[in-house]
Amino acid sequence: VTCLRKTVDKIVEVLSDSCACKKKKCESEEITCSVKRPSDCSDLDKATCKSGIYKIYPENTSGFNVFCEMEKHGGGWTVFQHRKNGKVDFYLDWESYKNGFGKLDGECWLGNDHLHQITAQGKYKLRIDMQDFEKNSRYASYKQFGVGDEKSGYQLSVTGYDGNAGDSFTDHNGQKFSTKDIKGNSGICARRYNGAWWYAGCHSSNLNGLYLKGNHKSYGNGINWRLWKGYHYSLKTTTMMIRKA
Repeated sequence: VTCLRKTVDKIVEVLSDSCACKKKKCESEEITCSVKRPSDCSDLDKATCKSGIYKIYPENTSGFNVFCEMEKHGGGWTVFQHRKNGKVDFYLDWESYKNGFGKLDGECWLGNDHLHQITAQGKYKLRIDMQDFEKNSRYASYKQFGVGDEKSGYQLSVTGYDGNAGDSFTDHNGQKFSTKDIKGNSGICARRYNGAWWYAGCHSSNLNGLYLKGNHKSYGNGINWRLWKGYHYSLKTTTMMIRKA
């Protein structure tokens, strides 16, 4: 199993290096080019790279795998959260959110450490795509997005809303991350609403809440986005992704 894992990792690494080489900068057909390894998905060649798992190398890291959305909204997006079927439990502890969990090409949270490592490199923007169980779609985008390090409590910085879902995230600006075992700024919010988020006494959005499949009687503990579907409707899919601003 270990050998297979190493082989898969090597394939991902080679593909990532290949995609980071823009055609005009490559020497013949070899994976030798004058550009550095990708620091995020926006460094990949949008003309040749398809959506999938690639290895990126943010500053001061040895690199890690991410899912790159290369075909939607101009491509070059690094996905850090995805919900789609409820098969992965998101009501987890601090260490799980710190390190990440799930499958990168399925339901996942990339990890708060990785999220900080990426966004610490410069200015990033955020896009959140959402869909309900009636096949309606909405989005929220933010011109500026960043996450602090663990010492800061993975403090959120988010401003500059645009979109058609309503702004249910700016209220969380400046908040520390909270999980069921670490309370951040917001007391018992993570336990009360069965999630993990930048709660602000308590929330306008809860995209890591329980997968409750549409309308639910309980208050605010689903995958909720207040200004679109309110506190009694849990969304079907969400994707949170970032790209250099």
